[in-house]
Amino acid sequence: MGKLPNAADHRVADHAIEPIFVNRWSPRAMNGQPVRQEELNRLFEAARWAPSTYNEQEWRFLYAHRAGPHWPTFMSLLAEANQAWCRNAGVLIVVLSCKVFSRNGNPNPVHTFDAGLASMSLMLQGSHMGLVTHGMAGFDRDKARQALNVPDNYAVEAMIAIGRPGDPDLLPPGMREIEKPSGRKPIGEISREGAFAF
Repeated sequence: MGKLPNAADHRVADHAIEPIFVNRWSPRAMNGQPVRQEELNRLFEAARWAPSTYNEQEWRFLYAHRAGPHWPTFMSLLAEANQAWCRNAGVLIVVLSCKVFSRNGNPNPVHTFDAGLASMSLMLQGSHMGLVTHGMAGFDRDKARQALNVPDNYAVEAMIAIGRPGDPDLLPPGMREIEKPSGRKPIGEISREGAFAF
């Protein structure tokens, strides 16, 4: 049986950063074991402390445990390719963000950004705990809105699969080969002083 590769064996930071950033990656191989509610609460606690504009904390997380009554609904939201490996997740999460400020009802131009910050906090905590956390865009947002009764003033942002590391050899063909930590562009390709010059 295979095992998930260690990110530190495949990645090296170009500049001194905390190891958690290099060690976090998005495997698909999970072993089907449950994620306890106490563990999930720790992930949500990490997300809770993310920064947000005017301290709106406008992110919301809807979730389903693998053995729970909502699992079939959440699985049905996923694209077929994601269903193939998410069947071994312990929890599926739908990430939402409120599009308007609670303080005055005006549009919040950074609701998506803030929800992303909270999601990254959740994922870093999960990595620290030895859990798999894998964010996804491959799902039906309209179906999620309807099936989960999401109000119009909330955006359906993403889904996240949470689980325990599994055997990459058990992934569907085509996914086994890509089940390794990916590299990153050098900072010179993502940052510039002054005006746009990429």
